[in-house]
Amino acid sequence: MKYLAVLLICCAALSSARELPTLKIGDKAPEFALKNYDGKEYSLPALMKEHAINVVMFIATQCPVSNAYNERMEQIFETYSAKGIGVVAINANKEEDVAAITAHAKEHGFRFPVLKDLKNVIADRYGAQVTPEIFVIVKDGTVAYHGRIDDSRKADGVQSRDLALALDALLAGKQPPKTETKAIGCTIKRIASN
Repeated sequence: MKYLAVLLICCAALSSARELPTLKIGDKAPEFALKNYDGKEYSLPALMKEHAINVVMFIATQCPVSNAYNERMEQIFETYSAKGIGVVAINANKEEDVAAITAHAKEHGFRFPVLKDLKNVIADRYGAQVTPEIFVIVKDGTVAYHGRIDDSRKADGVQSRDLALALDALLAGKQPPKTETKAIGCTIKRIASN
């Protein structure tokens, strides 16, 4: 009887979990206006005015998968911001506060903004599920690439640099060779309801 009660509670929790539709290629990216850990606000409309292509990365401070990409995320910023591409990160995890994000960004030398999505509203609108998860937004405000940074948690095991290939293609005025890939990482820890 005790096990049946536990099973029913688990089933109820699963059935009440929100199914979040993820943005598809060609969908209009939802606007956002979020603050960086230093208090400066960044909005998608302002980023779109400044850059024809923007990379939005959902990341975390505690996720080992996201942390395995810290150097690669900084390298993406360094390489592609020099080519006119905007790069921002969003942290939507409920237990990672601004102080933790600030310490993490400074520790890893992030030069890109790390915005706090306080109640995972933006993560929900994008349908972001894991960290790291990437959305590339082009000048008409639509999603041109969604998925992973590359195909290996270990930097020395990378065989397909999917995000870089997508960005290089877009910079050349072409369609990315892959527009969607499967992002693998830690589940975004959400607040139950907004």
